[in-house]
Amino acid sequence: MRTVVAAVLITLALTGCAHRQLAQRVPVPPDTVRVGYTETGLASWYGHPYHGRRAANGEIYDMEKLTGAHRTLPFNTWVRVQNLENHRTADVRIIDRGPFVDSRVIDVSRAAARRLGFLGSGHARVRFEVIRLPEPSAQ
Repeated sequence: MRTVVAAVLITLALTGCAHRQLAQRVPVPPDTVRVGYTETGLASWYGHPYHGRRAANGEIYDMEKLTGAHRTLPFNTWVRVQNLENHRTADVRIIDRGPFVDSRVIDVSRAAARRLGFLGSGHARVRFEVIRLPEPSAQ
């Protein structure tokens, strides 16, 4: 049985299937992010109990603003999120870290989920594109 499993894994690796699946799940390193970078996957939204608490970038999270959380994108990166089911879009500023569920690529605020049309379901298949990078900090 182990031989069969090993043979299947080697075959997948050699054909590139395993690499493509891995590439979709591994977030881009923050120093290589460029305008136009995209990711596709599941989005979810978060509100209470995080509303009014500090986000990872230090600002107070307001679930009625168009903000989001990503594992590695630099804070203050703007992304255009598109719901792939209804084609609605929202421009979201990254202020937090997450999502903490492996199958998700981005968490958005309640306001963004409302605009994208998945407030009720709690999640949607989306594609997001980096549309603006953070301004370099003045030194």
